[in-house]
Amino acid sequence: MDGQTSLTPAARALGYAGLLPQMICIALIVTGHEWRYSALAGGFAYAAAIFSFLGGVWWGQAIASGRAGAGAYGVAVLPSLLALALFLPWTFGWDWPGPALLYLGTLIFASPLIDRALGFATPDFLRLRWHLSIGLGALTVALGLLAPQVL
Repeated sequence: MDGQTSLTPAARALGYAGLLPQMICIALIVTGHEWRYSALAGGFAYAAAIFSFLGGVWWGQAIASGRAGAGAYGVAVLPSLLALALFLPWTFGWDWPGPALLYLGTLIFASPLIDRALGFATPDFLRLRWHLSIGLGALTVALGLLAPQVL
């Protein structure tokens, strides 16, 4: 790449700032704060919202490209459906949120593979997506691993 970027400094800074909520949730748990269970729930909700947002990004990129087939739109709705499915165990009182956080973190971690497969993302956007997805995915998995300490 020739140094050109389609991302503004604000877009980059706000993207990285998006890792702060999971960091705060981890800090609340590690320090034994009275809100540690709420931190697990909030961490799940935040990760699920971001994962759903990624589907919206894919949908928007597919529309903007003018060359997307039905498969791109099908893939774009999956994050919301998967996030909802991962929330269901909590609603039924099953083993939650640890396993759900582990699955959700792993899905977020791997999500740039979908960006690459769809082929709509610019190189600098895809690079940022890798950074943010590795960060948020790892932090969400860490929350899942910390869950047994809270429950």
